Amino acid sequence: MDGGEADWARREITEGPWAGWSMWSADAFELHAGPFYSRTDTDGRAICAFRAEAKHMNGGGFMHGGCLMTFADYALFAIAGDALAGGHSVTASLSGEFLDSAHEGDLIEAKGDVTREGGSLVFIRGMVTTAGRPLLTFSGIVKKVRPQRQAGGGPA
Repeated sequence: MDGGEADWARREITEGPWAGWSMWSADAFELHAGPFYSRTDTDGRAICAFRAEAKHMNGGGFMHGGCLMTFADYALFAIAGDALAGGHSVTASLSGEFLDSAHEGDLIEAKGDVTREGGSLVFIRGMVTTAGRPLLTFSGIVKKVRPQRQAGGGPA
């Protein structure tokens, strides 16, 4: 996600296998790359998920590392949702360690924690798993930003 002026409202899914989950309504890239979903788990923490499809695989038939990192980037914002308080924000840093592979049909999930929240920076760490098996550990920094103004005073 970025600090643009798009409508970043959460859209609840009411039908199908993802009923009870939600997604951000305005992120065309994440819709194309995923789609990715999130909800609040029974323990009150954000959980993110998607079902691995053929488009997520590399030439060797394993989940592409770029897909895992894209999903981790999505998860940063879900995990830090309360700390970001609905404002605009951008990924300032994201790093990951690949631990195992995933395959088409796997349910891919991510959970994590905010480790520190400052004035404009939120620090997050998390793990991507499938069937409880770790695939990727990640850490990131999200920067809170103000919407930019165009010349003439309007939003960018």
